[in-house]
Amino acid sequence: MKQQDRATQTKESILEAAEHLFAVQGYEATSVSMICDAVGVSKGAFYHHYKTKQSVFLELMQRWLKGLDEQLVLINESTNDVKERLLSMGEIVGQVLDVGGPQLPIFLEFLSRAIRDPAVWDATVEPFQRYRDFFAVLIQRGIDEESLREIAPHHVARVIIALAVGMLVQGLLDPGGEDWRDVTQEALQLLLHGIVAR
Repeated sequence: MKQQDRATQTKESILEAAEHLFAVQGYEATSVSMICDAVGVSKGAFYHHYKTKQSVFLELMQRWLKGLDEQLVLINESTNDVKERLLSMGEIVGQVLDVGGPQLPIFLEFLSRAIRDPAVWDATVEPFQRYRDFFAVLIQRGIDEESLREIAPHHVARVIIALAVGMLVQGLLDPGGEDWRDVTQEALQLLLHGIVAR
């Protein structure tokens, strides 16, 4: 194996081990030593790739958010119908829960760290603002084409984000309690019922 390939593999192994440890025992309880032990590398190898434990955490968060960004792009490309695009949010929540599985608790770690860590907060709030703007533009388009009634687009966008985050948290806390994809879909139908033009 080439040195570059080995370095890439080591970096990926560090990320995978850190993601698992952060999800299972939390960010604070996970040390660099634990990550190194899980991967079977020295601290020197760890610090060759990452300056701090926080930098690993931030990269994991960026990867997680990149997945959401890709889903939003797919929504945009799938249909021109504003209502259909909004209902696609249910699919995103379902896919995140399905794909994330036992690793998804790291989502809660992202939120928890953002409260305590300014660098994580900065990295978290920017995507939330971007998602808010994405949905605000979508709602405004619906208003302009008169498929949605006159309503403050940014307010609706915040409600959509709150709904998605709330469903993710419920899905994490009670994964087998409901089909969260269906529940999210029904909740979005209720939201749409309130904003669709009559």
